[in-house]
Amino acid sequence: MKNGAQTRLLALLLAIITLAAAGLAIANLVQEGTYVPPTDGAPKIEVRSGLEIYMVPAGTPADRAGLRAGDILTAINDVPTPRMAVAERLLEASGIWSKAKYTVLRHPRAGGPPASIDISIILEPADRTDHQVMRLIALVYLAIGLYVLFRRWTAPKSTHFYVFCLVSFILYAFKYTAVFDGLDLTVLTANFIAAALQPALFLHFALSFTGESETRRRHRWVHALLYIPGAVLATLRFLSLEYWSPTQRLQHRLDKIDYAYLATYYILAAVVFWVRYLTERRPLERQQLKWLSRGTVLTTLPFTAIYVVPFLFDWSVPRNLTNLAVFALILLPLTFSWAIVRYRLMDVDLIFKRGVTYTLVTAALVGSYFGLIALAAEVVHNQVKSERLRDWGLILAVIVTGLVFDPLKRMVQGHVDRIFDRKKIDYRTSLVEFGKELNAQTDLRALIDSIVERLPETLLVTRVAVFLAQEYRTPRGRVETRFTLAGSHGLSQQVASAPESLDLGFLDFDRRDSGTHLFFENAQAVLRLPESERRAASALDLNYFVPCRAARHEGSGLSTIAVLGLGRTGDGDFLSSEDMELLESLAGYTGIAIQNAQLYQRLEQKITDFERLRDFNENIVESINIGVFAVDLEDCIESWNAQMEVMYATARADALRKPLNEVFPPEFLTEFDRVRDEQGTSTLYKFRLPTPTGEARIANITIAPLLNRDFQAVGRIIIVDDISDRVNMETQLTQAEKLSSIGLLAAGVAHEVNTPLAVISSYAQMLNKQLSSHLAQDENGRARLQPVLDKIIQQTFRASEIANGLLNFSRMGTTDFSRTDVNATVRETVMLLEHPMRSAGITVTTELAEGLPVVNGNRGKLQQVLVNLVLNAKDALQEKSRGTVRIVTTAPSNGQSVEIRVEDDGCGMSAEVMRRIYDPFFTTKLAPKDGQRKGTGLGMAVTYGIVQEHSGTIEVSSSVGEGTVFRLEFPALDAPSRTELRATGPEGNTEEGKVVHV
Repeated sequence: MKNGAQTRLLALLLAIITLAAAGLAIANLVQEGTYVPPTDGAPKIEVRSGLEIYMVPAGTPADRAGLRAGDILTAINDVPTPRMAVAERLLEASGIWSKAKYTVLRHPRAGGPPASIDISIILEPADRTDHQVMRLIALVYLAIGLYVLFRRWTAPKSTHFYVFCLVSFILYAFKYTAVFDGLDLTVLTANFIAAALQPALFLHFALSFTGESETRRRHRWVHALLYIPGAVLATLRFLSLEYWSPTQRLQHRLDKIDYAYLATYYILAAVVFWVRYLTERRPLERQQLKWLSRGTVLTTLPFTAIYVVPFLFDWSVPRNLTNLAVFALILLPLTFSWAIVRYRLMDVDLIFKRGVTYTLVTAALVGSYFGLIALAAEVVHNQVKSERLRDWGLILAVIVTGLVFDPLKRMVQGHVDRIFDRKKIDYRTSLVEFGKELNAQTDLRALIDSIVERLPETLLVTRVAVFLAQEYRTPRGRVETRFTLAGSHGLSQQVASAPESLDLGFLDFDRRDSGTHLFFENAQAVLRLPESERRAASALDLNYFVPCRAARHEGSGLSTIAVLGLGRTGDGDFLSSEDMELLESLAGYTGIAIQNAQLYQRLEQKITDFERLRDFNENIVESINIGVFAVDLEDCIESWNAQMEVMYATARADALRKPLNEVFPPEFLTEFDRVRDEQGTSTLYKFRLPTPTGEARIANITIAPLLNRDFQAVGRIIIVDDISDRVNMETQLTQAEKLSSIGLLAAGVAHEVNTPLAVISSYAQMLNKQLSSHLAQDENGRARLQPVLDKIIQQTFRASEIANGLLNFSRMGTTDFSRTDVNATVRETVMLLEHPMRSAGITVTTELAEGLPVVNGNRGKLQQVLVNLVLNAKDALQEKSRGTVRIVTTAPSNGQSVEIRVEDDGCGMSAEVMRRIYDPFFTTKLAPKDGQRKGTGLGMAVTYGIVQEHSGTIEVSSSVGEGTVFRLEFPALDAPSRTELRATGPEGNTEEGKVVHV
């Protein structure tokens, strides 16, 4: 009564908990469906300066917006985010599909202080696909637990298994939705308790699964210790919610501890099952432990390696891979339920019922048999008067009764077998079907494993082995066939680990006197075999060897492809003749299937080698930094590598299988036709190749015939080496060398000319003073001589100015550099030129970016550069009644450099003039108009030298009649830390209203 009451109370309690768990799971699912929070997909934890993004999974909004792992989120929509809870509230306030502004601190990859940048990100609804996957797993756990409980309530450990499945259902089905109401808090608490209980229940199940010994019963209290870590974790969870600050960093660490605790207990359970399986000697328990150990290993290894370990180390793993690892959890209840239900401990009742049934059936058959014989004899005896006929009639009745009864006996026996041994009949039927379906299997390893697994189940043998025939070439050059162990079940560990030590010479079924199979009644005492082969047979301990034959590839007849080896049944019996017929039929299918699998394996290997070679060749063509494409004999493009896509600005899909004249310009086609009939390789040096974008590239183009293995031309291969950058560098180098040479010449000329100019100037001024005193009273003399002397002095000053310009151009001395504010230099230059620009009726406007980084330069020389450019613009605007000069400063490249643009809407320059503007003494102002200066031709040369001295670059673009733009770029001394760079138009905001009219 006590046990019955306890059982009823336990059943009632489990029913209540199950119904409550199912109801909460449904409510939790409904609540989750009504509330979908926005997210950026990047996990974060609290750090001192904000929230550190420690992982950016691919394909998430954070990844698309450009966030990186290691960025520190300081604010969302200009609201600081010191805690994860604040960030979640701000994201919820923004809403799904809204744009949020993230302010993050990012460390430059090249080093240096972190930079504050703003990133716009479009929030998406949180992806809860993994929640649905976990709920599916939870349903599988609960369904299997209920199935085992109702199917085998009294089976050992069935209740324990159901409790484990119920707790697993709560762990995987209950998900926190962030609503944090009463339901959400209940679900969260139940989930924490389940996370603490489930691993301990599983390890407890592993330690106490099979029949408990007396020692285990005395040490049951040790099992209680398994639940202490889980209790500690549950306590930590409670303290973190009620008393500690529930930061994301704390919750993340607790999650890591939970997963480490889960994986550790799972691994320990797998080790326990595996050790118990290896050491168990009882067949039934060993069958159970076989399924339990394999199911635990197949669950634990992928879940730990793919899901737990990356989570502990914050590694990013593709979602499909993690879902696959989570799906492996389904294997655990499946294998456990099979072990409990299929290999239950109490099978005596079934054996007893089967024995009684067979006894009764046999008795009924015997009674019916003899009853019919007696009835026939009595009829013959009474109806036939002749004594002789009576005797023959009785014999005939016995014969007829025997002939009629035999089909009836087989029919009844078949029905009995189907009723009481349906599984064995079904297994053998499935084995015949399996033999017919073997040819569909092309994987040799999978084929052998399926044979090794199916034969013990159908023939109920304890040991099975598959030996494959392999050809070896002897030192004398002869080809011999040897057999090797390819798969086995039930063999000793020593044999399975060292199959190469076996001498299997007795498996020669290609001899003329070989039979359909070999039978060893006692494998340990096969005296007719040589010593080495007898040791091999004894180690294998197999009783039957059946050849698997197939047609030879060369010649006629059959050859042995493999050999099936089998031992006795689990009851120690030999196989029947019916079993051997079935096995020999299966061996024929198996031989053909193995031969097909081997052929397919060799073909697959050749295909793999071919694909690897093809991929290797394609990778070479795709990886080289030179454009390569090929055309057939009809001049249609057949290949187009990645470098051609970049260089020629044409996608591969837009070029393949199109004629050359649809892709390339006429000038290329003309040269291609010119070298078409030339033998060997032709090269077009420094060919100017226009691209579809309007840009022209300079390239060395090599055209060579494309030959096949027979050295016949099947097309042409064209190699395009883009040398545009090299040509530009050569041009710059030539310009630099020219300037260097002219600089040396200018230094010598200036040095030699300056001295006589100074003497001429001094004497001219002395002469002017003397003549002024002597001709003070002579007005006519002064009128004649004074202008001459003034012109001499003026020209000497002009010659001195030219010489000084030459010296400035060629000077190699050091210059003092310091932190220079480009905006301040621009403002000073504009103020300096205010009067001449206003007098010329020219408007100067400035657009200066705020927070511009400083540069390392010489303020005076930079001002000299700006003065030269502005005055040149003034001269270019003299022909217009009104003109504008615009000076713009920006900070491209995220503050790593400073750009100055000087633009005018003057007369512009031709391409010929632009090529020579940096040449010393080149000027277009030899005959200046009113308001223009007469140029020396040194202004732009000096400007070029100053820019180079500051490690900068200068570029010019101009159109005749439209204006000119000079672009100067200097490296920034340091990047801005907190100020956002702004500039107008495409550059951002500027100092509006900073237009200076001068």
